[in-house]
Amino acid sequence: MFGRSTSTRRQLAIAAAAAWLLCPGPASALDVARLSPDDTETLHAILQALEPSITAKQRAGTAALLTWEELYEPLPPAQRAFLDAFRALKAASLGATAHFFGEPAAPPELVPVGPQEVVKDGAAAPLDPQYLPRPVLSAYRRMMDAMEVDLGTRLRVESGYRSTAYQLYLFLFYLPKHGGSITETNRFVALPGHSEHGYPPRQAIDFINEAGINGEDHPEEFEALPEYRWLEQHAARFGFALSYPRDNPHHTAFEPWHWHYTRETGNRSRDSR
Repeated sequence: MFGRSTSTRRQLAIAAAAAWLLCPGPASALDVARLSPDDTETLHAILQALEPSITAKQRAGTAALLTWEELYEPLPPAQRAFLDAFRALKAASLGATAHFFGEPAAPPELVPVGPQEVVKDGAAAPLDPQYLPRPVLSAYRRMMDAMEVDLGTRLRVESGYRSTAYQLYLFLFYLPKHGGSITETNRFVALPGHSEHGYPPRQAIDFINEAGINGEDHPEEFEALPEYRWLEQHAARFGFALSYPRDNPHHTAFEPWHWHYTRETGNRSRDSR
């Protein structure tokens, strides 16, 4: 339902390869330390071109399911080639040790988490729709049931599954916020194919508490929550592990809100967002 046919993938790959040969452009040699002025201009043009379709999907609650065809469709060949250059990047070339998962061989079977909301300034605010593989959703719900018994509260899923195409869009979106540095951006947003959010056997969840604290700008705020301390003590019982503790070896920022599911693979290593 959320994937693409083999023939469509083949046609897209052929078209992208042809575009790359005909329009190599400045993206053929990305400067990972800081984008060149030409690449920066191309990036802004791409983000501007994608804004209407991405905004529409975000409002519809389907942005996390974005396909490659939908990402590429509004863009001319030269800009598609620019995306291809980012898709070809590996975290190892940036000095990071994040594992490369690639893309799922088949469309994942996903289920909606359900309506969620947080309370800010005394008013309820709905969260964007999220999706998880069914076993992960079941484990998350059991874990939250136990947390509610102990603490009287539950954590919400602020971000669950994200397609590889949407992961690339997010990387590009946040790139200007990190001075156009691909290397620096990769400390906070995984490159496509490197994210646990897009790899169901090791599915990641970004948590947010009922008061809207997610730690994104100030990790210490989430770290100070009783919910975080509860996760440290009990999450492993439900198959979840913290992906990025302090001083992790992956050159990745501390993310106390980011936990991944391990039970299906039995792998508790911490190697990708």
